Amino acid sequence: MFLNSDQVQRIYLDELGSPNQQPVGINLMQLTLASDEAMAQQAKQLIKRVELEQTGRLAKNEIIEVITTIAVYKFSQLSREEVEAMLGLSLEQTRVYQEAKAEGREEGREEGREEGREEQKAEMLKLTVPLLLKTGMIVEQIAQQLNVDVEAVLKADQQSTEEY
Repeated sequence: MFLNSDQVQRIYLDELGSPNQQPVGINLMQLTLASDEAMAQQAKQLIKRVELEQTGRLAKNEIIEVITTIAVYKFSQLSREEVEAMLGLSLEQTRVYQEAKAEGREEGREEGREEGREEQKAEMLKLTVPLLLKTGMIVEQIAQQLNVDVEAVLKADQQSTEEY
């Protein structure tokens, strides 16, 4: 087996020693395993370390992005402000925040479109129902023809008579 060969060496993240002596990549993995209390402190220290040191191939802002993403997922019950205070930085510029904000906007737009469609449908019923009633159609027929429930027809009729 390949895993039992001499070319593979097992490393236990909880046995590596002091985080300041480890490569940044190992520290990032350790963050995912740390307890909540330890993770907050380790994340702060790692952010400071990344800002001060040469980080090799990864850009500093990418590493900080990974740290904040780990923190946001680990502390999902906290508000953005609480996570920012814990880490000592602003999350507004992070990818995870921007994605969440974009998702929220899209959900808001969709809800607005749905409300607009409902209002348009109600307005259409308010104008159409009285005319159809005048032609002799009964409420059940109108509901069936317009593909709405009887309550919607009755409500539209009531609203139209209140306006006049």
